[in-house]
Amino acid sequence: MKMTLRRITALSAGLIVGAASTLLCAQTVKPGIEVLRERGFEGLEGKKVGLVTNPSGVDSKLRSTIDILHEAPGVDLVALYGPEHGVRGDAYAGDHVSDTKDPKTGVPVYSIYGKNREPSAEMLRGVDIMVYDIQDVGTRSYTFISTLGLVMRACAKQGIEVMVLDRPNPLGGKKVEGCLVEPGFHSFVSEFRIPYVYGLTVGELAMLINEEGLNCGERGKDAPLKVKLTVIPMEGWERDMTYEGTGLPWILPSPNIPYAQSAINYPSAGICGEFNNYLSIGIGYTLPFEVFAAEWIDADKLLARLDSYNLKGVSFRTIHFKPMSGSQQGKLLHGVQYAYTDYDKAYLTMTQFYVMQAVYELYPDKNPFELSTNRTNMFDIVCGTDYVRINFGKRLKVEDIEAYWSKDVENFRKLSSKYYLY
Repeated sequence: MKMTLRRITALSAGLIVGAASTLLCAQTVKPGIEVLRERGFEGLEGKKVGLVTNPSGVDSKLRSTIDILHEAPGVDLVALYGPEHGVRGDAYAGDHVSDTKDPKTGVPVYSIYGKNREPSAEMLRGVDIMVYDIQDVGTRSYTFISTLGLVMRACAKQGIEVMVLDRPNPLGGKKVEGCLVEPGFHSFVSEFRIPYVYGLTVGELAMLINEEGLNCGERGKDAPLKVKLTVIPMEGWERDMTYEGTGLPWILPSPNIPYAQSAINYPSAGICGEFNNYLSIGIGYTLPFEVFAAEWIDADKLLARLDSYNLKGVSFRTIHFKPMSGSQQGKLLHGVQYAYTDYDKAYLTMTQFYVMQAVYELYPDKNPFELSTNRTNMFDIVCGTDYVRINFGKRLKVEDIEAYWSKDVENFRKLSSKYYLY
């Protein structure tokens, strides 16, 4: 398989084939919005409805949940709430979202990604029930689940119901990786005491944080609050199903997750990507989170070193490319691209740490913790602990962190399984 990968000249061709296959695949999963519609919008009739969504909130025909609810008989959509990127996707990553009106429906839009990370009492005035419909990516550091938890908490304070329209976890429902967030490391990218990869749909996660008291307000310091919660489940989704098996079109929930595969690659490279002055992970190129490269890398040597590890379920090939944007725009970078050849056996989050180990073995002057000292705090927050930095940073050996990174997995599986809907 590795020899085959090396002969591939551009994975983008494979992505095109994969996209075409997805389009040809019969739909096997109905997302929550379609189930809600088939139920006649039960639970929303006669109520004033708020909606937290973004462009990924669509049915299988690509109709926005905004428009579906706005046109639904007996449903009074009175407010929209914009997370990162906005309800219609017109704000780039990190840009503040402004209060405005939705030009298509005229419904007021309130920003919950700017000065406010959760709706204020004023923003919630007149809302009877809040609906949440955003495609999750299955990784703790992605901010949409933090938004979900903060919205749930704000609604609990005001006695407002919450309804979550469930969607597939693109990583499937069996992958659980990473330690729980530790005290002092909660943030908007580590809001809840859950593993880095948590193996739940967004509806299941909502039930977990609601029932287990993990949704404890400002960085875990406040008393737990429970909201009256309804989850509209999908039909047809199974725990071993990644997104390609759903037959649903993939609508990027944010600019750097353009493909369903990007959601799988995100936890595989995103922690490494917190460092500047180190490796490109493909942001600013056509393969976000799918490569590791730099001007100073000998791609063949890096490939040989990674191949020598005999990692389960993942293969590498050499790649050379010029980013089209970002700090390394126009520079010729050299490195590796990876692909999961046996997804069940692959250890997603460890991929990046093995790459960092291999790079350090070849280039001992390229310690990311020394090259990017201004990013170590963010690295800790994303990891949910400083253990990884303190122990991996000494000599960049995976064996120094692997047991700690996995220590909470089985207990979390046992806890979270109580909330499985599928």
